[in-house]
Amino acid sequence: MAEIFKKIILLGRPASGKSEIIDYLKKSSPEDRLKRFHIGKIEEIDDFPMLWTWFEEDAILEKKLGKPRIHSTPDGYFLFEYQWHLLIERICFEYNKKLRDNENYHDNVTTLIEFSRGTEHGGYKEAFKYLSQEVLKDSAILYVNVPYEESLRKNRKRFNPNKPDSILEHGLPDSKLERLYKEVDWEEVSAKSKSHININGVEVPYAVFENMPSKTDDPKLLGPALDDVLKRLWEIYKK
Repeated sequence: MAEIFKKIILLGRPASGKSEIIDYLKKSSPEDRLKRFHIGKIEEIDDFPMLWTWFEEDAILEKKLGKPRIHSTPDGYFLFEYQWHLLIERICFEYNKKLRDNENYHDNVTTLIEFSRGTEHGGYKEAFKYLSQEVLKDSAILYVNVPYEESLRKNRKRFNPNKPDSILEHGLPDSKLERLYKEVDWEEVSAKSKSHININGVEVPYAVFENMPSKTDDPKLLGPALDDVLKRLWEIYKK
């Protein structure tokens, strides 16, 4: 059994660099990824494809079938705040299916769980309430830290209107990014300890990837920065 992170919960504002980190890790050789980062075979659970499916379904219902939208408003906001919590429950549900189907799942697999939350829809404080014990056990958090202005810049830069469903190329209108993600509560939820966050009774180790100036735009900068932050996180995690 390899010495690996079983689960890394990857958090941060939209366009903070989370997807670029995952892309870099996936493109690393298995041997290099294990030796440098203590990350095994990567499997991802990201709530963006889940929520994007809701928007696609609403577009079909409204434009093709002439039926009411069931998930979102015409300008692309959720109808109900609890839908944000439903996404976290869906993440946990998907993770449980992986455990169900392979009792030795984490012998060689690191699950990367990715989501963003702003205080407008409850923040991380609220989202954490819905993380299951199965997800939290043996997990670690990597928070990618950028100010709102950097999130806005990179969100504009990466957006490809021809591929709005793309993990690496999706984006939000400026007004929506400001409303949903200008304010975040990471500093609040991590304030009690420099190494752990108590989530539903589980002490989850964490580290912060400081992405200013941006390192995720350049693989030559990203690699050494990941070496440093994941080494620090591993030292906490293995204890």
